Amino acid sequence: MQKEAITRILATDCGSTTTKAILIEKQENGEYRLKTRGEAPTTVEAPFEDVTRGVLNSIREVEELSGKTILDNEAIIKPKKSDEEGVDIYISTSSAGGGLQMMVAGVVLTMTGESAARAALGAGAIVMDVIASNDGRLPHEKIERIRNLRPDMILLSGGVDGGTISHVVELAELIRAADPQPRFGTGYSLPVIYAGNKDARDLILKTLQDKCALVIVENLRPVLERENLLPARHRIHDLFMEHVMAHAPGYKKLMGWTDVPIMPTPAAVGLLIENLGKTEGIDVLGVDIGGATTDVFSVFSGIFNRTVSANLGMSYSISNVLAEAKEENIMRWIPFEIPVTDVRNRIRNKMIRPTTIPSTLEDLKIEHAIAREALRLALEQHKSMAVGLKGVQQERTISDAFSQTLSGETLVNMMSLNMVIGSGGILSHAPRRVQSALMMIDAFLPEGVTRLAVDSIFMMPHLGVLTEVHPKAAYEVFEKDCLVKLGTCIAPVGVSKPGTKCVSVKLTKLNGEVIETSLNYGDITLIPLVGIQHKAFIRPEKNFDVGAGRGKELDTEIEGGIVGLIIDCRGRRPFVIPQDPKQRIEFLQKTAKVLNAYAE
Repeated sequence: MQKEAITRILATDCGSTTTKAILIEKQENGEYRLKTRGEAPTTVEAPFEDVTRGVLNSIREVEELSGKTILDNEAIIKPKKSDEEGVDIYISTSSAGGGLQMMVAGVVLTMTGESAARAALGAGAIVMDVIASNDGRLPHEKIERIRNLRPDMILLSGGVDGGTISHVVELAELIRAADPQPRFGTGYSLPVIYAGNKDARDLILKTLQDKCALVIVENLRPVLERENLLPARHRIHDLFMEHVMAHAPGYKKLMGWTDVPIMPTPAAVGLLIENLGKTEGIDVLGVDIGGATTDVFSVFSGIFNRTVSANLGMSYSISNVLAEAKEENIMRWIPFEIPVTDVRNRIRNKMIRPTTIPSTLEDLKIEHAIAREALRLALEQHKSMAVGLKGVQQERTISDAFSQTLSGETLVNMMSLNMVIGSGGILSHAPRRVQSALMMIDAFLPEGVTRLAVDSIFMMPHLGVLTEVHPKAAYEVFEKDCLVKLGTCIAPVGVSKPGTKCVSVKLTKLNGEVIETSLNYGDITLIPLVGIQHKAFIRPEKNFDVGAGRGKELDTEIEGGIVGLIIDCRGRRPFVIPQDPKQRIEFLQKTAKVLNAYAE
């Protein structure tokens, strides 16, 4: 069907707990907008064991809310028959059943191992483990690990084209010895993708072809200086649909309904963030904080990266946030006195009752404290993966590469970052939008001038897959209905004595009104501001940098939003919260009061 002829689009996202459906319609002015949304529990597990049950239930809710007829019994009416009946296209994403779970293997942990992990993460996978020749584990430990994890798929990589082949063949022999069984039963062979040294292909074929569904693609690192991730990513996606989803309960039927292949939910969100960064030519950071995992997506200098923090979430994994962040780091964000044992117990209660929501203001503030640490840790993990290529400064022998432990420089530059987009229940459904803005500012510590936004109702997966079919519709709905623009944060980088002058801002609003303000080090303020392209003249003191260099003035344009303009002079590099409990509580309460973050 021609894109111009598409006037009604139905999209679903089958999440681990909830299936969400949206209906998009073309307006009289030619613009595509969200009509309505519906949701229902996902039905991939017993007693239903058929993902299409939840899909149909969510579509029925869309029918009720829109007044349109979309289903004929249990079939989607396509193409549209009239204004009241049918849709033109139907698309879907999925992370039900735990999403795509992969193991990757590479010869050198910090080189081909990381390249393989980046390829898998970019394809929407959770990377369960990275096996490498130099990871410090004995062969029998690696075999046991491969056997016990039961991944959906394995990506094997290693060696530049024309280099040594013995190490990558040894990894293949470990996979053969482990004889891993797929997660969804034994009715098919486990897919293994080989993306390593092309000279080793015959030996890899000989080693693995009778033990698994072996697929060979181009080398991830054909030369030391270059990554070639796209062929592996595309093949991962294809095999996910052919092997994994085809054997998951009800997916074969669902695949028959969709007009394009089902896409893993994180891959769809990543596609949207990647397109946004590259279309607008900006550095952008996206985060999706869920119940079990936190996904971070970024585009810096045109390079897209994605990481999954599989143990950082706000319900199923909330105890892991406590374990990784440590008690003192969560307690530092709680703006009132409370015994640490009480906080610990509340966290455990949330883990065993994952669907509960905060019932008191105290509960809400504790959840927001935990969310800050989950987001902070997820970004730290992302920074460690989103790096330049390693081992390219000088020629190395394979023994040099094995001894190499230094990481490449991270691509994540908070000063060049133009926009942060938050998604996930804790950010999208915060009672006040300013709470979402403050959580992202505290967790990510943006520098200079940064726009803030949130996904209004979890539409980013639907719109990500829609970019493959109808980019115009995806972009218009993303801009007008999905993205809630919170405003802008100005954060000078530097330290000084509390009470000394930090920055002056002269703001010329669209209506010509001029606002001038000066802030001291340690202060934060909020200026209500809506609309786009207000002129701002920012003059930092000599110890501070807002993007033009220390003490240098910045003439720029500022975007407003539901929250407005937040000027944060509480310090960067480092950002310090007072250690004394009384001073800490005073510091946090002052920030919340200035921003009117909580109704008190």
